[in-house]
Amino acid sequence: MIYMEEREFYDERQEKRTHTLNCPHCHQSGEYEVQWLVRMKKKSLPGRADDRDRAKFAKAKSYMVRRDDLLACKNMRCRKRFEVSGVQSVAFLD
Repeated sequence: MIYMEEREFYDERQEKRTHTLNCPHCHQSGEYEVQWLVRMKKKSLPGRADDRDRAKFAKAKSYMVRRDDLLACKNMRCRKRFEVSGVQSVAFLD
């Protein structure tokens, strides 16, 4: 029996959102665009789904996954790369 992959339950798109982050090196805050992968749950399952797939689809929720882990500081004197912290890596949508 061939089961459906989880990716078949969602429509995917790329999205950029702005967040206020602080550089840990120069301590200057700034607005940074962070890339997200948005997975929206489809309205209905494809016809080849079985009972197991229907149960998984019923529990599925729309969510976003952060794609950027490192950003470059916007301060011209600093320009060091820093790890994105303070922004969740996965966020569920209602």
